[in-house]
Amino acid sequence: MTKLFAMRRSAQALLVGTATLALSSAAMAGGHGGVDLSGETVEFVIPFSESGGSARWANFFAPLLSESLPGNPTVVVRYRPGAGSTSGANWFQEQTTDDGTLIFGTSGSTQFPYLLGDPRVRYEYNDWQVVLASGTGGVAYLPPEMAGMMDGLDATGLQGTDFIWGAQSATGLDLVANLAWEMLGMTVEPVFGIEGRGDGRLMFERGEANIDYQTTSAYIRSVQPLVDAGLAVPMMSWGALDNDGNIVRDPTFPDIPTFAEVCEATPACETQGEAWDAWRAFFISGFAAQKMIFLPGSASPDVVATFTNALNDAMARDDFAELSATELGVYPQMTEAGAQAAFRLATQVPAEARDFVISWLEERYGVVVN
Repeated sequence: MTKLFAMRRSAQALLVGTATLALSSAAMAGGHGGVDLSGETVEFVIPFSESGGSARWANFFAPLLSESLPGNPTVVVRYRPGAGSTSGANWFQEQTTDDGTLIFGTSGSTQFPYLLGDPRVRYEYNDWQVVLASGTGGVAYLPPEMAGMMDGLDATGLQGTDFIWGAQSATGLDLVANLAWEMLGMTVEPVFGIEGRGDGRLMFERGEANIDYQTTSAYIRSVQPLVDAGLAVPMMSWGALDNDGNIVRDPTFPDIPTFAEVCEATPACETQGEAWDAWRAFFISGFAAQKMIFLPGSASPDVVATFTNALNDAMARDDFAELSATELGVYPQMTEAGAQAAFRLATQVPAEARDFVISWLEERYGVVVN
């Protein structure tokens, strides 16, 4: 764990330290790169269904971009779900739109197959141009009767119960949840193939699944009402990173214990060793920069500057912090140097963690990724 911590600490410090600098420097620079999008429609493509956290994130930023981009173009969110987001990412890899009328939104479920060498991946992140990186979190939740089986933070009482949940793919962001539940000694069988995390929530609501997790934006909008109505109980959040790289409580959910806390309280689970190091590495990659906006590699520097400045203008609004906290949670929204640092953090993991997960996927699910 010490080695992994050392490898991640400098990158995390860079991410946190540059988030504010990126906003202030671009805001001072002003201008939009000389690009005019009057009368244009900008397609904001999301490789998931329209019911999950990525959809809510995209629909939060779309009107802000429309207002801030020069010429006030119409920004329309389009959905291209399939294969855990790899289908949409493969499509985007082939696009050569260079005038700013196409942007693409990714999630951890797009990053993980890339990191693991999934054979379905025909896209290369380094060919794209990142203009925004958004951190986020996630919360796992249970039906009330099953939440009552826990003894405080100790999840031992959940062992021996058969759990079912809707998952997108074995190699996507859902592996963070699958590995966490297995480390707790739980028996959780994923039903792979849903097109977005919102579809997993719907399975939970219909009684077809008895455990689930959602990323923050979807949890705030769609799960918190279930909690308020007594139909769901939060089990744990994945947590957040402090400036020293420690996993701490998610600032959006300060009253919900982290997986690290539940793991420490559950005798079957350990917060050290290969499994923990792998979980932590993929958690960082999947959530510290969980969602990113990209322009195609063919887009000109002026177009990149236009979107960077438009995003910075949006984030400089007096009401942005309040709006984003309500819709997305309390997380950094990064451009320029901050986005670049987050991009590097999201698209690389230590070889030891990658090898562990590859072996675990084959042993647990029969999934061979290389």
